[in-house]
Order: sequence, then structure tokens, then C-alpha cells
Amino acid sequence: MSAFDYGMEAGLFSSKTLAKRSRSYQSSVEFRRFAQAAEAIRYAVEDMPAALLGTCSLEVAEATYTGAAIRSLYESAEFPLPRRIDATKK
Repeated sequence: MSAFDYGMEAGLFSSKTLAKRSRSYQSSVEFRRFAQAAEAIRYAVEDMPAALLGTCSLEVAEATYTGAAIRSLYESAEFPLPRRIDATKK
């Protein structure tokens, strides 16, 4: 990946679909704003359930990154924050 700025402000969207007893589904979207993209990326990979990473969308400036791209940014050698987990195990 070329010149990603981990210090820029970022928004993280995630959605989850919940099954109700009546077999209907309800979808909810959550949004969080982060002062730095690195914080949003670490939150998505380390703090959210692994199954939700595929539903995430990270917006930095005018660019959008989804599940696999978010993981790649986290695993990059340029990722500036200490990692709390081994991302390959999640």
C-alpha cells in the first residue's frame, strides 16, 4: 500500500444483522469517529468481534477501506501503534 496517513481523522462504520425469533432480520449500523486512522484500525481488528471486520468500512479523507484492506493496514510494517494481539490468530 502506498503512503497511507495513519494520523488522519477517520470514521469507522460497521453493520450487523440480528435474527429475531420470527425469522425476520434487523440490521443496525454503528459509527465511530477517531482522531487518528491508526486508532480506528486497531479498534476494528482488536476490539470488535472478528466476524464483524468484513462489515466494516473505514473512511479516511475521501478514501474508503473495507474488511481485508483494514486488516492489511493493521498488519503493515508502517502501522504506528503497538499491537495488543497477534492479528494472524484472529
